[in-house]
Amino acid sequence: MKHIFVVNPAAGKTNAFQVLQNELESNYKGVLDYEIYQTRAPRDATVYIRDYCHTHTEPVRFYACGGDGTLNEVANGIVGFSHASMSCYPCGSGNDYVKYYGGKKAFLNVRALIEGEETRIDLMRVGDRYAINATHFGFDSSVASIMQSVRRKKVIGGKNAYTTGIVVSLFKAMKNKCRVYADGKLLNPKGVILLCTVANGQYVGGSFRCAPRSVNNDGKLEVCLVHPVSYFKFMNLIKYYTEGLHLSDPKFEKVLEYCRAERVEIEAPDGFLYSFDGELIQDSHFTVEVVPRAIRFALPKGAKPIVDPQYVTEEETTVEV
Repeated sequence: MKHIFVVNPAAGKTNAFQVLQNELESNYKGVLDYEIYQTRAPRDATVYIRDYCHTHTEPVRFYACGGDGTLNEVANGIVGFSHASMSCYPCGSGNDYVKYYGGKKAFLNVRALIEGEETRIDLMRVGDRYAINATHFGFDSSVASIMQSVRRKKVIGGKNAYTTGIVVSLFKAMKNKCRVYADGKLLNPKGVILLCTVANGQYVGGSFRCAPRSVNNDGKLEVCLVHPVSYFKFMNLIKYYTEGLHLSDPKFEKVLEYCRAERVEIEAPDGFLYSFDGELIQDSHFTVEVVPRAIRFALPKGAKPIVDPQYVTEEETTVEV
């Protein structure tokens, strides 16, 4: 098998290229068929991988070396190619998807990655693009949009950009107009939401465990919609949402809509923003669909899904090599 490490030099605090090159040369030169590719621009990883897979037919595994955006680009590159699989060397800032498997520690072990066993996982699709972790909108996408606009500004930007996003959104994004349909059922008849997440993984935003019951190979998407609430109630509930306790806490009984679905349709006003694995996209009408077991994902030894056993069948835990 060919092993290709796709490095995003802009991910994280430092470029992981040199670290990977040193380890691979020290331990695998002459014994492993590998190469390292550095991306040059957004979506370059997807183009490179698809071009490679069109012209090479031998088994190949691509490693997304970066954050969740790099992971998304690699997943979009391999989908549809039966001889290609992927894994992740999480050296970005958020690394939300690997939290589903207990965090990034096991994935930073290069030997464990190379020797990892492959399992099939679901993807979600909007149009001709795919996401591996989550699609979310409302309050969350407002925070992300504001963060992007202020991140290079003094005082309110940099390390304070996320806080700035939260504060501004508390004034402008507590009620967001849209209608959300899960497998044809309207979840919010009043036509407004605080936020909504359609998830394949469990975490968004670096620390929010929005979908604690998610199983990423069950052919279903987790839909978590929160109705508008007061500022006071928002501040009282946010810690439970962060820790993933919101699905069972009675405080959420009248403000939360939660279900599993294969297809989620969103109707919204012009200019509506949603986050697709972290990328902000503007669209007033879009549909998120699950693509069951769409790609093969290699798990290093020590990485294990953090899911409640009652939501996992024996078939879903089967590892396919």
